[in-house]
Amino acid sequence: QVHLVESGGGLVQPGGSLRLSCATSGSSSSISSIIGMSWHRQAPGKQREVVAGIVSGGITNYKESVKGRFTISRDNAKNTMYLQMNSLKPEDTAVYYCYAATRLRDYWGQGTQVTVSS
Repeated sequence: QVHLVESGGGLVQPGGSLRLSCATSGSSSSISSIIGMSWHRQAPGKQREVVAGIVSGGITNYKESVKGRFTISRDNAKNTMYLQMNSLKPEDTAVYYCYAATRLRDYWGQGTQVTVSS
């Protein structure tokens, strides 16, 4: 069993920055079974979409609209994944979710609200 807890959301002005964190907990065998993690977001009235992903080995991928502004990273020693978000735009406003995939099942966090507004 893997438990994911997001933090770091909030209200920020356009052009500002936020860093989201996803703390991972569980048995060492469960955590080591994670083969990939990603950040997703869901805006009001819209479907949930993937924003950025990272797999074992550090390979990353990004939604086109966030390339060059967002950076995903993972600190294995702290069992934490991050999403550094710079140059935020109002259209980035959404609930951001942490996701982890293992060979047996998937896990989701509870989400953290990010609001970009002046």
